[in-house]
Amino acid sequence: MKSTNKIALITGGSRGLGKNAALTLAKQGHDVIITYNNRKDEADKVVAEITGLNRKAAALQLNTGKAQTFDTFKGQLTELLQKSWNTNRFHFLINNAGIDWAAPFGQNTEEQLDTLYNIHFKGVFLLSQTLAPLLHDGGRIVNTSTGLARFTTPGYAAYASMKGAIETLTRYMAKELGQRRINVNMVAPGIIETDFTAAARSHEGLVEFISSQTALGRIGKPDDIGGVVAFLCSEEARWVTAQRIEASGGMFL
Repeated sequence: MKSTNKIALITGGSRGLGKNAALTLAKQGHDVIITYNNRKDEADKVVAEITGLNRKAAALQLNTGKAQTFDTFKGQLTELLQKSWNTNRFHFLINNAGIDWAAPFGQNTEEQLDTLYNIHFKGVFLLSQTLAPLLHDGGRIVNTSTGLARFTTPGYAAYASMKGAIETLTRYMAKELGQRRINVNMVAPGIIETDFTAAARSHEGLVEFISSQTALGRIGKPDDIGGVVAFLCSEEARWVTAQRIEASGGMFL
């Protein structure tokens, strides 16, 4: 396999969409660093899968909801890059980590709002700000939005609002980092069959209903998303920036 000598950092890469993106990028010849919150065993399995593809990989612990730890994480990342890759820069930042915490608008608590804000907006904003100096000029940032920022499903007022903020932030990041030739885009999945959506999918008839309201007639799978992330990191996407790429199979058109 021809080496591209490029390194991706994927937050929340131990499972779900982050894991799929990590494996897809590895299959395309990239080395990968993933972060995990508390699932070290799962992260280690992903690292093993990537090394099995003859690519370098590593996992670092990070809670993206705790911005006060980001400077320490930057130091750990810098040390890892120097030790394992003999560099102090990486190429792709994939802001993927997140949680699902649904509740009707009238029942959202301050705790829920603060937790979703810290992880889905504040964490993305400040982690990207902290790590931007380590990104190669000409690198890529891929943020994660949601189809729920376009259509509405009761119970996701708080979550979707944070993702709406990410969509605005992505455009500003693209504008301000463009002078360094850093492309910044966002992927907006629809409902995907991962443990992230397990609670929602447990409601009787929901999967069948969503499938009936999706142009391609089914809910998504992780494999439907990883390739989109990889494309946005590719040379073929060099002229794409500040864009929202919805990968929902055509939900609620």
